[in-house]
Amino acid sequence: MVKIRENDEIVHTSLKVRVRFDYKGVARPSRFFFGGKTIEQVAEETREHKVALLRNVPIQGVQIEDIDVSADVYTVFDDFKGEGVAYAPVLVTIKAETIEDVIHFIARDEFRKVEIIEPEHMYLSKFDVERLLFKMNEELRAYRMDMERRAELR
Repeated sequence: MVKIRENDEIVHTSLKVRVRFDYKGVARPSRFFFGGKTIEQVAEETREHKVALLRNVPIQGVQIEDIDVSADVYTVFDDFKGEGVAYAPVLVTIKAETIEDVIHFIARDEFRKVEIIEPEHMYLSKFDVERLLFKMNEELRAYRMDMERRAELR
């Protein structure tokens, strides 16, 4: 639980956070002369798939309160690739027992923004900061290993 100071007393409470993810739509080559999807359609499908996972796969210590998929898909030009890339935004409101539980959400490629809704102020002890930094290191290590495994498969 997150610690807050209330009337000169340390009280435990949960953390409420809104996280924004932008899911990328990458163009796939069409088969034959038909059946190709636009990058916007691919981004929308990716968003639907990821939202279904968020709704159906429980994460210990985290409760998904709301998933907002109402934002429109947008397209930007990628100078590096020389083509357009579409993104489908999602706002996920979660209630977490600890700040370490939120690290799992922000250590993703799709992560764009985090907003702490509650509490207004938090008290982090030396031990809390050490646990937070350890969890960040674990997530970064897992991410790096995943990227290396993907690179080996190509």
